[in-house]
This record gives sequence, C-alpha cells and structure tokens, in this order.
Amino acid sequence: MNQRVKRTQRDYTLAFKQAVVDEVERGELTYKQAQARHGIQGRSTVLK
Repeated sequence: MNQRVKRTQRDYTLAFKQAVVDEVERGELTYKQAQARHGIQGRSTVLK
C-alpha cells in the first residue's frame, strides 16, 4: 500500500521550495509532475 503524507506549506523549507521551482524552471518537470513527485497538494504551491 503506497500512502502519501498530506503536507502543508509550512512543511516546506525555503531550500526545498527553491529546488522544486528550479526543477520546473529548467524544464526537468512540469508543475504537475513536481507536485506528484514531491507530494505537493496545492497547485499554487508550485506556481506561486
């Protein structure tokens, strides 16, 4: 059983946020792929 942990924005460190944004900006992942890979729930968490 593959269970995902629900996270809030407070769970993300600044370094984590920057790393995810870098992946998306470099074109390595779409924002949807980044959400799935890192367990991010909200769309705006990645886009903003």
